[in-house]
Amino acid sequence: MQNFEFHNPTKLIFGRNTIRRIGKEIREGGINKILLVAGGGSIKKNGIYQKVVKSLKRSKIEWVECWGIQPNPILSKVREVIGLARRTQVEALLAVGGGSVIDSSKAAAAGFYMEDVWEAFEEKESLTRALPLYVVLTLSATGTEMNPFAVVTNEYEKKKWNIAGPALYPRVSIVDPSVQFTLPWKETVNGALDAMSHIMEQYFMGLRAETTLAVDEGLFRTIVEMTDKLKTRPDHYKSRASFAWAATLALNGISRAGQGTGDWASHGIEHGVSAFQPKVAHGAGLGVIFPAWILYCQSVNPPIFKRWAKKMWDADTVQVGVDRMRAKIRSWNGATTLQELGVPRSQLSKIASHTLDYGMTGNIKKLTYHDIMKILNLAYAA
Repeated sequence: MQNFEFHNPTKLIFGRNTIRRIGKEIREGGINKILLVAGGGSIKKNGIYQKVVKSLKRSKIEWVECWGIQPNPILSKVREVIGLARRTQVEALLAVGGGSVIDSSKAAAAGFYMEDVWEAFEEKESLTRALPLYVVLTLSATGTEMNPFAVVTNEYEKKKWNIAGPALYPRVSIVDPSVQFTLPWKETVNGALDAMSHIMEQYFMGLRAETTLAVDEGLFRTIVEMTDKLKTRPDHYKSRASFAWAATLALNGISRAGQGTGDWASHGIEHGVSAFQPKVAHGAGLGVIFPAWILYCQSVNPPIFKRWAKKMWDADTVQVGVDRMRAKIRSWNGATTLQELGVPRSQLSKIASHTLDYGMTGNIKKLTYHDIMKILNLAYAA
């Protein structure tokens, strides 16, 4: 087990009817004026926006609004948020949405103090400070509500890259599982696949941090079990709450304690997929890429891959474990091949090259262009 430090400064408020507390939390943070960042408008239809606004008014918080954050968020929109934040002289950002809204807000919060936020993504400028960020989560998937990471696509250069730093931890995140009752089924599935992938990126490091491995196995099985239940009862609070909490724990530091930094090769490859195919949801792409990566890399450390098959899928071989994972994804009406996701075979070489633009990828196995092409071909029509 590796030495590690665990510190997570985000205050997480979890449960029913907790959105009403966001105004008070912002006020107690010494903030008077915020920029509310949101997506396409669904929060107005499901009542979340009205709850947020009521809470802001009650605490006498002034706000400005910025709408239009899209899935697989893009750099040009982040720059728009930064410009609006500067012009209106806000003191903090309030992200009301899922991972794309929160990641865009994180990038904008950091970019507020930079000449060009993309310099931080390219590691040409240090990320040392950011505007305070508050979150009302509407979709459990990425764990970004309680971690210091953000992913944005530079649509001009087809680069989907990430930034990270302590300044990006949200000050307060509110997670009310009941507001996710009305999510489209595919978004629940994509959220499950994203969270499962976060766990596997840590798990396959296989450094025998036994307690952490056991936690990861429990989280993984919980997500699978709760997703099964939500398919028939999307408004079952206990299932939705267990799903939401597991998704947060999958990437708030708990799932990797003593395991190192994780592998992240599958995420890197998927970022290449969705950089060229923005309509491919991150979780959907991971559900296709990760099984192929497992099959390709299993020989590097057979014991941990066999343990994954047994503990997660009650399978005696890795191949059977992968088969059962793919069968589960199909039972959720998810895709299991790049072909199903609409990725042309002609783009595979570009995706592989894109994956390596940020440098070598993978810790369990350092992947070359040749390796990535083999994984992509395994995933194309599995």
